[in-house]
Amino acid sequence: MKAFIAKSYGKKEKLHLTEIAEPAICPNDVLVEVNSAGVNVIDLLIRNGDFKLFLPMKPPFQLGRDVAGVVTKVGSKVSKFKVGDKVYASSGNHKLGTYAQYISINENEVALKPKNLTMEEASSIPLVGLTAWQALVELAKVQKGQKVFIQAGSGGVGTIAIQLAKHLGATVATTTSTANFNLVKSLGADIVIDYKTQDFETLLKDYDVVLHSNKDTNILEKSLRILKPNGQLISLVGPPTPEFAEEIGLPWYIKFVTKLLSLGIKKKAKKLNAKFTFLFMRAEGKQLGQITSLIESGKIKPVIDKVFPFEQTNDALSYVETGRSKGKVVIKVK
Repeated sequence: MKAFIAKSYGKKEKLHLTEIAEPAICPNDVLVEVNSAGVNVIDLLIRNGDFKLFLPMKPPFQLGRDVAGVVTKVGSKVSKFKVGDKVYASSGNHKLGTYAQYISINENEVALKPKNLTMEEASSIPLVGLTAWQALVELAKVQKGQKVFIQAGSGGVGTIAIQLAKHLGATVATTTSTANFNLVKSLGADIVIDYKTQDFETLLKDYDVVLHSNKDTNILEKSLRILKPNGQLISLVGPPTPEFAEEIGLPWYIKFVTKLLSLGIKKKAKKLNAKFTFLFMRAEGKQLGQITSLIESGKIKPVIDKVFPFEQTNDALSYVETGRSKGKVVIKVK
């Protein structure tokens, strides 16, 4: 089969279109013929080597986590899917590689594709949908009447998180550029802040939840200060915490490193009577199925900026790297 691989780590590393063996399937796996693959910022970070500490990859390695396609084979112990099922998924940390014609995925990470979405639309959802769900439903347990601040509202996670927070009954504030004001308002944002000209700390107060996605340390500390007592800051960019290291089974010395990395912000959070959590999305087919229900009922809709043909996978990554994409970028494989 054809697949794009990275021959080494590096920000300037281009992926190489290569002929490789079709992936083998374990007893609990399904083999999916990839129709479309969503592009995520994490794909770039893995390629750059930013996650080597937590997700070491031995070059050459494949990239890509989001997929929509058709099941072509099932493992001997698979019970949830059959050949011919149209599915979507975000693959687990142990099995990347949706920038390819086929991928093998554990059935517990897969869900049936929403009936009202195209393959391209479906492939844009899994990672950002699960990130938003795990932040707002699982961790924050957002309730009706609460106030939620979602940074980078026009990005992949932001566009889904705004819709989910509104569905949960929250008042939603977000940041974006003026060019994207209408987009985020159409998704349900109540308060829209131009991050280039306005300071959200002077405009927002007593928030229950902040979904943080900016690597600037100053933004992280400002985000803590707008929380009400017992408020929660959930960061998608770090610093990583020992709890995260424990959850994914990292060795003791990595846990120690994460303790050092997160010590400062945890102290500041405690001083403000707030909670700091680092979220690294977990592949979860059952949750994806719940997101499917919201999509099919019209509560959540995908936002796609561009669709690139398979041969232009490097161009798709470069476009996402500019930081200017609205919603998601998708690669059409088949």
